[in-house]
Amino acid sequence: MRSEDIAKLAGVSRSTVSRVINNYSNVPEETRAKVLKVIEQHQYEPNSFARALAGKKTDTIGLFAISMNEKANTTRIYQNNYFAPFVDAVVDTANARGCYVLIHTVYSPDDFLKVKQAFLQKRIDGGIIVGTQKDIDIVREMVGLDAPLVLIDYDISEIMAEHLDRNHLAIVNSKDYEGTTEAIEYLIGLGHQEIGIICGQMNTYSGRERYMAYADTLKKHGLPLNENFVLKGDFLKDRAYEEIKNLLSTGESLPTAFFSANDDMAISAMEAFSEHGISIPEDMSLAGFDDIQMASRIQPKLTSVKLPIYEMSKAAVEKVIELCDSEQPTFSTISFPARLVERDSCQHPKK
Repeated sequence: MRSEDIAKLAGVSRSTVSRVINNYSNVPEETRAKVLKVIEQHQYEPNSFARALAGKKTDTIGLFAISMNEKANTTRIYQNNYFAPFVDAVVDTANARGCYVLIHTVYSPDDFLKVKQAFLQKRIDGGIIVGTQKDIDIVREMVGLDAPLVLIDYDISEIMAEHLDRNHLAIVNSKDYEGTTEAIEYLIGLGHQEIGIICGQMNTYSGRERYMAYADTLKKHGLPLNENFVLKGDFLKDRAYEEIKNLLSTGESLPTAFFSANDDMAISAMEAFSEHGISIPEDMSLAGFDDIQMASRIQPKLTSVKLPIYEMSKAAVEKVIELCDSEQPTFSTISFPARLVERDSCQHPKK
């Protein structure tokens, strides 16, 4: 059904129907009630693209999930222990606020064109970007479109240095540095003096923060940082597994504990250690980051820093809606605590 049909049934002009739909005040209450009754009876939904062309909101936000590490399986984001909870939480929160969510996955720099098109074609009112490799040039281009944008997991100092804080922009982070520090302090408190790390991607904010917290905490306690125990996992299961296998193949002495920059890599490390007869936590203590559902279900249950995904997702939706409603450019940041959850994968080192 078109707006012309609604106008005929209500006995009013098409422009009156448009004014009712867009909630203009210059419509008599009796006429408004008549039009709304017809709309309700016939379950009429105004065309969101037409509303956008008319300068109205679409009540739709974009969620752009970025993962450019691997490209073999293009459905992996929805099965990913990091992305899937964000997608679920954003959709649930947005729906509760009366908003739809347009989801795009970005697997290569060229895919950022989809993000740009969503804004240029007025299909969304604002966007949320979550994931890795949020290139500053892309961010600059997005905010240059006067597009309300929320970045999850991004370096605030980089935004300030580029003077992008003068736009419709918000950043939602977790306190990864503090959470990682708590994990390393916990391992040191158990008596571990040689602690390795399975790093995430160092070109990401979270990857750098977690590594820096590890290095700083060791330094604070006067403990050695052995480069042989700094493994490049890149947040990937397979990469972490191979890194552990390569370390074990050297036959060199091992640290008594490892901190993994995410749980997926920690679980892969468990598998590699098990294949070499190394038991967790009897022979090797292991702590992760994210506290995915699997962390509390595997044996032994994994000690992990809990990433506040729901809180971050909810804040991102609220921030992007706030930005869409704001007439003046505003910039804000919010960061949520990441807390250590102690389970069974860590214990005192063997004497």
